[in-house]
Amino acid sequence: MRRRDCKAQAVSRKVARDPSRRAGPLVGAALLLGLCGCGLPIITFQGEETAAASETPKAALVKAALPEEPTVTGSIDRRTPGFGQDLGAEDWRRAQAALAVALDPQGNGRPVKWDNPETTLRGSVNPTGLPYVANDLVCRDFLASVIAPTGGRFLRGTGCKPSGGEWTLIRVRAAKAAG
Repeated sequence: MRRRDCKAQAVSRKVARDPSRRAGPLVGAALLLGLCGCGLPIITFQGEETAAASETPKAALVKAALPEEPTVTGSIDRRTPGFGQDLGAEDWRRAQAALAVALDPQGNGRPVKWDNPETTLRGSVNPTGLPYVANDLVCRDFLASVIAPTGGRFLRGTGCKPSGGEWTLIRVRAAKAAG
């Protein structure tokens, strides 16, 4: 097994082998880099007991006065995939119910419609293939439509669920318009 040198060490060896080269400042820089640039940083960790023992009384008071950091900041709301951001909570609840019926492996494979008279949003979910098993989950592909007063759209996706569990959308994307 051959040992590889860092660039600074390689440059300093070339200069050392060829005395005809003018190396003045280059040798100094190469040696300096060779001494400090090729090493690994030294990382040390303190146990909780060591850190607590080295803490000054003033630092302990300041630490006690500061509030604990929250576990959840709420700065980024990661939404699960759905049929679009224009669907409200009730719209999505109704669409999810239609999705569960349509993707059910025991179902008849026909489209299932949903609607919300309050928001005038409506749509349907149509399974596009037979159920299959992937990673211990029952999965099924679908084509969904969402019809709003301003227009409609089609979505293709895949829903999966563990045996006896709830359907989760694994993938949803806009379907290309036919034509």
